[in-house]
Amino acid sequence: MRVYCTEELHASGGDGTFYLAKAEDALSELLARYENSVRLIYLDPPFRTGESFKMKIGKGKQAQTVVLYEDKLDEQSYLSWLKTILQGCHRLLDARGSIYLHLDYRMSHKARLLLDEIFGESNFMNEIVWAYRSGGRATRCYPRKHDTILFYRKTKKVLFNIKAVGQPRGQERRNHMKRFIDENGRVGFSIRSNGKTYTYYEDSLIYPSDVWSDIEHLQQKDRERTGFLTQKPEALLKRIIAASSEPGDLVLDLFSGSGTTAAAATRLGRRFVAVDQSPVACALLRQRQLTITSEPTLTETAAHNLSIRYPIDNTPCRIRTELLEKGGRRYVQLKKAFFSSAESAPMYAATGFADGACFHAVHENCAPKLPVTLPLPKDHTPVLHVVDVRGEQAFFTLE
Repeated sequence: MRVYCTEELHASGGDGTFYLAKAEDALSELLARYENSVRLIYLDPPFRTGESFKMKIGKGKQAQTVVLYEDKLDEQSYLSWLKTILQGCHRLLDARGSIYLHLDYRMSHKARLLLDEIFGESNFMNEIVWAYRSGGRATRCYPRKHDTILFYRKTKKVLFNIKAVGQPRGQERRNHMKRFIDENGRVGFSIRSNGKTYTYYEDSLIYPSDVWSDIEHLQQKDRERTGFLTQKPEALLKRIIAASSEPGDLVLDLFSGSGTTAAAATRLGRRFVAVDQSPVACALLRQRQLTITSEPTLTETAAHNLSIRYPIDNTPCRIRTELLEKGGRRYVQLKKAFFSSAESAPMYAATGFADGACFHAVHENCAPKLPVTLPLPKDHTPVLHVVDVRGEQAFFTLE
């Protein structure tokens, strides 16, 4: 029998929460839960390209092209929409919080005026240029090879630690410096200029400027790639998160997309809240979070629960299953899944139990190939959760 859930809980994959919703629609609930509590917000919204962004999912005959989002608002509508989101973000940030707004040449200059209005001109921190080499080669103008990331604080109490993103100077000799080894065995370089001697050590840190050319755009065969067209590299988000938050802080992304912010936050020991309107984004984040782990700490004891919340999915779905018993354990074998009357290749399958409208996942498979066999939970009425390649999902009791 089919049951309907609006939340799923996982024992790993967090500490974080994902909301399947439009950013503007999620603000009221986010404000009720997190007002003045978020340390860092990263926003990678649509750039107002006028395009429809799609993604090909699956292989062979079962491959499908899914619309991820439409980016076709006129300028006035776009700015009004963005203003609503930025006003909500200002309320969500705590006194030490900051926001990074990632755009390109189309709207960054006008978005900066909105940020000046909402956050105050005095709270502008940086206009970061992320320069990369990928993409086409224009001939009618200079090729556009950078994005703009606008960095603002909420107050002067902002947390910003550039030392957290410094890199060792290394062995490269600069500006005709002389190499030396001091009495403690440290390797350094020195140069005399205008009557002064300047000394730098090999292990001293070099900090990034506001032009980031050392982080490359993801290539087609990069191991990080999920297939989401506008995916950003984890290295980009790790730099932002490391500099503007501390372990345990709350990081928010209202346009989760491929789930990079959540992944980077988890690896760095931060909590996260992610929002996206696409069911594909929900499926990608679930899959990504359940297959990564945070960097270990000696004192950490808190659970890393992942919560995923969404409206009821009424997509028609039929499944073919068989209940099995082996060695005193009970299993379910999922043989076929049909979403919207078409046979689908599941992207994810799990067994667990339902507590009201909340599904507790116990046994999970993030890359099922049918037929797939999963253990059934003990001491509860078992529930099977199936998600197809488009992010559509269904829950079924198995008693």
